[in-house]
Amino acid sequence: MTALEAHSPSVGPAISFTALIPDLHHYKGSFGGRAYPLWLESLATALNIKPILLSFLSSRLGANVRVDDMLAYIAALLAHTVFTKRFARDLTQPGLRVPLMADRNLFSEASALGHEVVWLHTFGERFAYPAAGRPSAPPRLPRQDSPRVPDGGEIPGAPEPLPGDMGYDAGKRRLRIGKGYIDNVAPAIWAYEVSGKQVLRQWFSYRRRNRTRPVIGDRRPPSPLDSIQVEHWPAEYTTELLNVLHVLGRLVALEPKQADLLDRICAGPTIGVDELRVSGPLAAPGQRRAAGKVPAK
Repeated sequence: MTALEAHSPSVGPAISFTALIPDLHHYKGSFGGRAYPLWLESLATALNIKPILLSFLSSRLGANVRVDDMLAYIAALLAHTVFTKRFARDLTQPGLRVPLMADRNLFSEASALGHEVVWLHTFGERFAYPAAGRPSAPPRLPRQDSPRVPDGGEIPGAPEPLPGDMGYDAGKRRLRIGKGYIDNVAPAIWAYEVSGKQVLRQWFSYRRRNRTRPVIGDRRPPSPLDSIQVEHWPAEYTTELLNVLHVLGRLVALEPKQADLLDRICAGPTIGVDELRVSGPLAAPGQRRAAGKVPAK
């Protein structure tokens, strides 16, 4: 999981996920942040979530809460723009806070939804489960919603140079890349952003003909290595772009479910800081009471 640390998210998901090893800019491509691995080492035996939290939640909810369930729960609640908008005032102070529900059914629902979110963010490489419609392959939209390259819309390769621009025609629902184009791209897919960075423009900025950026302030000049790139558009770029469009389309389609779930969790019984300090992971060793037995105020 990656997120901002010194700054606050503004629009779009407050966190993102990757199956790769990210740098600190992964969340939005700039401004720094932090990476939160699920495990502390490559053998996946040492948790990066305190076991005492999982034990507490398992006891409190009356169900076994696994580490991947906890990660998925966080994904369901934070990885969409409604969370960022709803808690904009709270997020003015950097640092993400997660509402903890006290209802086992809601936790299970959130975990199931969050598994799909992580599967989408990782392009099918994590939390794949074919029986639930999550194969170990790049996710796909339903056929009627799928972006497609029509006859004559192929993005030209050699001998044409790399395309220099990308644009969008909302009336035709058409994404244009140089002389090529992709149809049936919904406006919400084109507009999808992560805290000020429009995802499709950001993706294209690393693959366009001119990748130079202005040097602002005392930022060090770009490395000459940045000028080393392919000279023509390879077919793999089109495949990658279609995969991105499918993922963004499915994330957009999930957001109403995530918003409804967040509303129900915040309106229902939640686990507060006082309870965590008395019987949960915030309590001092030797002072924890049985989960759920919080003295009345």
